[in-house]
Amino acid sequence: MSLNDAMQRDLAEQTAATATSLAADWYVEPGMTALDRQAIFSRSWHLLAHVSQLADAGDHVVMDCAGLPVLAVCGEDGDIRAFHNVCRHRAGPIACADGRGARSLRCRYHGWNYGLDGQLKSAPEMKDAIDFDVSKIRLPELPVRIWQGLVFAAIDADHAMDFDALVAGIETRLGKERGLAAYGHHHRVSYELACNWKIYVDNYLEGYHVPHVHPSLNRLLDYRSYRTELAEWHSLQWSPLESRDDLYGNGDALYYWLWPNTMLNILPGRLQTNRVVPLGVDRCRVDFDFYYPLDDSADGEARRAADLEFSDDVQHEDLGICEDVQRGMASGSYVPGRLNPLRETGVHHFHELLRRAWREITW
Repeated sequence: MSLNDAMQRDLAEQTAATATSLAADWYVEPGMTALDRQAIFSRSWHLLAHVSQLADAGDHVVMDCAGLPVLAVCGEDGDIRAFHNVCRHRAGPIACADGRGARSLRCRYHGWNYGLDGQLKSAPEMKDAIDFDVSKIRLPELPVRIWQGLVFAAIDADHAMDFDALVAGIETRLGKERGLAAYGHHHRVSYELACNWKIYVDNYLEGYHVPHVHPSLNRLLDYRSYRTELAEWHSLQWSPLESRDDLYGNGDALYYWLWPNTMLNILPGRLQTNRVVPLGVDRCRVDFDFYYPLDDSADGEARRAADLEFSDDVQHEDLGICEDVQRGMASGSYVPGRLNPLRETGVHHFHELLRRAWREITW
């Protein structure tokens, strides 16, 4: 795509004290979906699942990684692998939903059957195809990293950023008492929004809107103590938290954002992960996965139910404001406004990473 004057100016670095938001065209131009996939998502790490979802041979999850269908599966050897969820015959889906204990992976279009290692095992009625050899056909495999029990994959192995740089310092901050590996997967909720994926990330990265958009959340957090800490490839928003014992109790609320579209919302007794999936220039889907300590007690179930209800209320508040912002961006009225140097440093940090990624593309 070609850049107009406002977008060209937006590629220059900005300092936090004088920064403005991105120009509206970065959120509304039709060519942005392909550009973001090329410049950002193809070179990034994508959250796929938690190891609790892939504990036994044949357990599998399906994900959309910015347009690339991906399938993660636990093999017979116990290793977790990720493949393109695209049959090598005529691009049918190998799996359409998460599952447990599959013995093989069978394309639902024409029945081509793959092993859990991605190797084609059989293809119905192909005996008359000359020089057709099932042993030479396998699903493209993605590099996988497992960190804190979370399974990540990269689309482009040759150009993916360094995974260790992405998460540097987070384990130290969490400590052993807040490690994530021992949680179990409980529930997924997905919300489809009429906004660009960057609008949702912008909104996530600042607590500036919390007193105005989230009255119930604002009562739990200490807004005066709310702080944002920046690393090279991630940021952390945190605040002291005070809530009922049958919800979260007291402690710190930790909101980690990992470049470009992964969030880890860590509250006492709960991990919630968010994946922001672009569906078009003015559409995205946010997948929320909830993880809890293994606890079958009545009190544990009550806390989980309260968390799901509270979270759903907050997400609907965000959904409404993000869609309003997208309409504002598309209106032709908006020119970039100044960012708050105290409350919107996470937004500025995200925008600078975007600018860097876009500058590296040959225009």
